Amino acid sequence: MLRRLALAAVVSLAALATTAPAATATGPVPSAVPTAGPLSSAFPALGPLPVPLPPLPSFLDGGSGVGQEKPAARTRLTVTVERSGVAGADGTFELTCGPTGGTHPERQGACDRLAEVGSTRAGQELFQPAPEGTMCTTIYGGDASARIVGTWEGRAVDTTVTRGDGCEIARWNNLVPVLPDLR
Repeated sequence: MLRRLALAAVVSLAALATTAPAATATGPVPSAVPTAGPLSSAFPALGPLPVPLPPLPSFLDGGSGVGQEKPAARTRLTVTVERSGVAGADGTFELTCGPTGGTHPERQGACDRLAEVGSTRAGQELFQPAPEGTMCTTIYGGDASARIVGTWEGRAVDTTVTRGDGCEIARWNNLVPVLPDLR
């Protein structure tokens, strides 16, 4: 398979070199001929490649265009905390990231945490409850509950977090400072 891929690449480059005019740049010009390896004796010299190659068409690079940045997916969450036992932590707070804003008491820390977790595999499970059948400790963490609704990195979020067992406590702690620290 790899040999076929290399052969297709060399043939494509050779076709490009013969159909496009040679570059007028000074200095060394890349060649379409393999200089080492099993393909070096199979192909004759085909001449220089055009320099520079044009950017990929948008249908080949996912529609973003070379050199264009995709806009950051905006985060906008409504966090409602009840029965936390922490002064000022209960209530409904708005959180926006990119740019940071809203009424959340720790908005910058919360946005930083969401960005940190979002770039890892754990970010895929950040707002998901423990899978059915998961063995969770029977530690009770208190009456606190929180509901988080909105959009995170372009994905819809609607979840409730409690502190009713070890799995839920771990979820809550993983969401600090989006949720208040109750440790």
